[in-house]
Amino acid sequence: MTSRGPAAHHGALRGPSVEAASDAEGRFAMKLRTKGRHIPARLATGAFILNSGIEKSRGDQQTAEALHGMASGTYPFLGKLQATQFLKALSTTEIVLGAALLVPFVPTVVAGAGLAAFSGGLLGLYLRTPGLRQDGSLRPSPQGVPVAKDVWMLGIAAGFLVDEIVSGKDQPATRTVVIYDGSEDEPDVADLADDAARNRFVIVSGPEA
Repeated sequence: MTSRGPAAHHGALRGPSVEAASDAEGRFAMKLRTKGRHIPARLATGAFILNSGIEKSRGDQQTAEALHGMASGTYPFLGKLQATQFLKALSTTEIVLGAALLVPFVPTVVAGAGLAAFSGGLLGLYLRTPGLRQDGSLRPSPQGVPVAKDVWMLGIAAGFLVDEIVSGKDQPATRTVVIYDGSEDEPDVADLADDAARNRFVIVSGPEA
């Protein structure tokens, strides 16, 4: 598709992402890296984890010792940390992860990987800590319910990762439409290949999320 005359602006559109690129005098880009269908789960999970991290950052010595004792019993290497150090590290991890899920410019595959690692650690705690499960079963005991419920976070993380992998493989080739703004006569189709080198304006569109 071609047209003549100056263009009002130049930029690119790619699926649900938005990119704006200037000419050779200065280039900039703005890209939304979150698919619309991921937003509800990211908001709910991110807000939950962020709040948990903020609450832990206000925890006292007793809270630190209780959490540290439980975690170091399952993961012995954590015993090298002081209780207050462990609580600070845990709260910081939750705050960073929660914020990453809430900020749409963090790619879902990155936020999902972080969520998978975090929730996997919590489920390891559930599976390996005595008293959290009923004897001979994966079903939680009354004491284990607060930890076992975190399985939903692992499910959300797995959904994010699978969707990103599958949608990446199924994504069709990008279609490119060049708008010609020269003052010459209508160019041949072959001439449009040189537009980028001559500061022509290009609009790129791709599949929706």
